[in-house]
Amino acid sequence: MKPVLESLNEAILEGDRATAKEKVTQSLKDGIHPLNVLETMITAMGEVGRLFEEGEYFVPEMLISARAMQEGMEILKPFLLEADVKPSGKIIAGTVKGDLHDIGKNLVCMMLEGAGFQVIDLGTDVSADKFVAAVAEHKPNIVAMSALLTTTMPSMKETIEALNSSGLRNQVKVMIGGAPVTGDYARQIGADGYSEDASRAVKLAKSLVV
Repeated sequence: MKPVLESLNEAILEGDRATAKEKVTQSLKDGIHPLNVLETMITAMGEVGRLFEEGEYFVPEMLISARAMQEGMEILKPFLLEADVKPSGKIIAGTVKGDLHDIGKNLVCMMLEGAGFQVIDLGTDVSADKFVAAVAEHKPNIVAMSALLTTTMPSMKETIEALNSSGLRNQVKVMIGGAPVTGDYARQIGADGYSEDASRAVKLAKSLVV
């Protein structure tokens, strides 16, 4: 019989939500430290990201793995809090004002959670003022903005300007992404980084909190 953490790793790679939940529960019952369970899930999601980058996994596979991880995380979170396990960092995420697309943003949020970050998802159609208020309230390390329409991309610039005006810009890093977004645009509006997909968003976030 396989060790429980090995089975958990496999369940996440295969996107098997039921088994992922079962193995997280079993791990905790067996007295395995919540941090070790979390590290197993982070390793599995890291492998998912690698398989995606190498073209062996595509967005659907990455999404079902992320969902399996997320269901396991729901069970694990209270135990991590009890054990006072600190997240890798805190991220405010949202799709910018005027844009209701959320599939890419949701996947990025799940992948970031899978990498050990605490993610506060503001949803879609998020105004600059709402981003600023969330930064003031939650004091994150990173603000992550998504846009799928060229017409809503200017909202990213407006949000960065609002963070500057409020005096909060130097307290957070800003990363942006979405189909029409480019590295050039990120530099143009003063963002700290750009990612073209969810896997690279995790690497970018890790580099920004070092």
